[in-house]
Amino acid sequence: MTIFKEIVDEEYITVSETKEILQDLEMERAAQEREMHYVLARSIQHANRFAVLDADEAQELVAELRDHEKVDEATAYKIADLLPRDRQELRTVYAQQRYSLSGEELDGILRTLAQYVEVTGIEAEA
Repeated sequence: MTIFKEIVDEEYITVSETKEILQDLEMERAAQEREMHYVLARSIQHANRFAVLDADEAQELVAELRDHEKVDEATAYKIADLLPRDRQELRTVYAQQRYSLSGEELDGILRTLAQYVEVTGIEAEA
């Protein structure tokens, strides 16, 4: 049984943005001396562990990824969260798609990622 009847709004956010939101919530609860529920505490641990970029950098990365032809909004956020380091990792992001990317397209996305994290496996530009 769920308490929700319908989805009113939906918005993608990165793990880095989630981390900021959860940090604010954590500080608010600490100021009110309220105990954190187990799920909230685990969510904070997860966000702290997996958020590599800060929220502004993550949003910049998503915007740059969206400039690529075959990167839709959901995929851009997934890439920004996972930060694949090479072609093989990037291919796994596209495994469920009905199309595959060429090596050149993969390298273009990896070059964009390389501005934010260390990336390997990019072929030299001709």
